[in-house]
Amino acid sequence: MQSKPISRWLGILLLVFISIVFGSNHIAARFAFEHGANVATAVAFRSSAALIFVLVLLLANRVSFALPGATRVRGALIGLLLLLQSYCIFSAVARIPVALALLAFNTYPIVIALVAWRLDGVRPTWLALIAMPVAFAGLAIALDVGGWSGVGATGFVGRWDEIGVGVLYACGASLLFSAAMYLTTRWLKDVDGRLRTLLATSTIAVVMLAGGTLVGAFSFPVDGTGWLALALMGLCYSAAVTSLFVVLPKIGVVSNLAALNFEPIAVLVMGWVLLGQRMAPPQIAGAAIVIGAILALSAGKK
Repeated sequence: MQSKPISRWLGILLLVFISIVFGSNHIAARFAFEHGANVATAVAFRSSAALIFVLVLLLANRVSFALPGATRVRGALIGLLLLLQSYCIFSAVARIPVALALLAFNTYPIVIALVAWRLDGVRPTWLALIAMPVAFAGLAIALDVGGWSGVGATGFVGRWDEIGVGVLYACGASLLFSAAMYLTTRWLKDVDGRLRTLLATSTIAVVMLAGGTLVGAFSFPVDGTGWLALALMGLCYSAAVTSLFVVLPKIGVVSNLAALNFEPIAVLVMGWVLLGQRMAPPQIAGAAIVIGAILALSAGKK
């Protein structure tokens, strides 16, 4: 963590690779769902794995765990938001193609920009104001809301019956994640990022494990494939989070984080190859529009 910064292009390549690993955890989750696991099990398993990884990272770097009581409470509240966000995004992944779920979720930079505009008076740039409606138009094309691609049900009503619940879960995840990020910048901006993640993951893990056990909410995989997928889900997510902590201090340009928006592209390819989740050319074009607009929005921020 103390070594000199890495080059910009190496940093971008590493972030792209990390985004692929992040996407892999959602692909693995879909496999786990198809082999008997449910959303509650996935959330509890992933948060527990991430908690172990981050805890080991903190201990290895001898980071102090001392935090004011108010900070711990605020971190726990943000953790509860992220728990709901995790539940929503996994619920979306379980119902609709993974790439579509991630595209809808990845509109959160737009939500954050709108929240900052409304609450803090931070007016978006003209580039951002143009990118926002373009992103939503691209999302409508990618979701095939009119059912014109021939991939799923035809007509708006039929298509919405097919994907509506999953899309609502993904959009809910976007709103919850935006709220968590906004509160993080207000309440925990001076707290070590590793400690912030420890607060969040410990809250999610404790609440899910205790609550899920109490009400019998867990459903486990029925075969080895499901268990392997569950293990890979936890490993990929934890490795990606831990890698971010290693890479971020070495990157000199904050805007390089836009490279993480490669995740929906990676998921689109993996979903097609591994899960057989085909998307029609117009949907792929819509996905490209969404990602391009989000990149423009990210590039427009100081």
